[in-house]
Amino acid sequence: MTVAAVIGAGAFGAALAAALADRGEVWLIGRDIAGWRAARRPPRLPDLKLPEGVVLAEALPLDLGPEVPVLMAVPMAATAAAVAAHGAHLGGRLGGRLGGRVLIACAKGIDPQTGLGAGSLIGRLVPGSVPAVLTGPSFAADIARGLPTALALALDDGPRAEAVQARLATPVLRIYRGTDLRGAELGGALKNVVAIGAGLAIGAGMGESARAALMTRGHAEMVRIAVASGARAATLHGLAGLGDLVLTCTSAQSRNFAHGAAIGAGTLPAAGRTIEGIATAAAAVALAERLGVRAPVMGAVAAVLGGRATVAEAMAALMARPLRSEED
Repeated sequence: MTVAAVIGAGAFGAALAAALADRGEVWLIGRDIAGWRAARRPPRLPDLKLPEGVVLAEALPLDLGPEVPVLMAVPMAATAAAVAAHGAHLGGRLGGRLGGRVLIACAKGIDPQTGLGAGSLIGRLVPGSVPAVLTGPSFAADIARGLPTALALALDDGPRAEAVQARLATPVLRIYRGTDLRGAELGGALKNVVAIGAGLAIGAGMGESARAALMTRGHAEMVRIAVASGARAATLHGLAGLGDLVLTCTSAQSRNFAHGAAIGAGTLPAAGRTIEGIATAAAAVALAERLGVRAPVMGAVAAVLGGRATVAEAMAALMARPLRSEED
């Protein structure tokens, strides 16, 4: 049985493919597959040798059954290009002969042009498809090592959601389903901005109390923005929001946290890594302004990233804001 197809052979895509191969055949699609097909070791996860159940290819198979979900494990900035490259095989009216395929976004960001998350953007680009989001607290390295991980699947189609949930669940991947696509998208995207802020505080030596405050108040901003966007607060209190936020703000494995920590310490951040929170910071501030929602933490992070404030200046501005009730 073909369990799923994964577009994007980076660390997360390769780790997912390896985990899902426990259930059956999985197609892993990537542009540079030819360079490491023989070794079966993804460059971003050199310690992982992909199981035989993972089929490596540069394009989706033409006969991929309509019941097989496709996971888009590419960065937010590459989502539209990936859809364009594989659109003829994704289903819907974008040149495909199969309508209604479930397309699952794994990116955690906001498209700066449209303000949409990855799932909603894919749904717009592939009319007739069934967009979904897979998100939650997870590091590719942990999944690749077979460590237990819980993820949230947002798919607003009850029977389809149950079927996809069953397909993606393995002994080490526990999948929870929900219907709040917008909430799942915003939880995954906005937590990256807060994680950069947490890294800035720790890198600058401001202490664990400052990190805890940024996480808590940042989470409040995440909830406000999501609810104003039509999402449910409960989604932001679950794996897609709070769970992912805790992981990303407290581990050096987090690229967003590490990026903030490097800036806070006055060192050069690691090059060649996708830091989704950088582009998301500006998009989040613009979204909050459009919705009339207060987002001072995200505004402070965006100011530092944009060179408009130092870490010390941004923190001082946050601390000097008028006193208010925590319930506001």
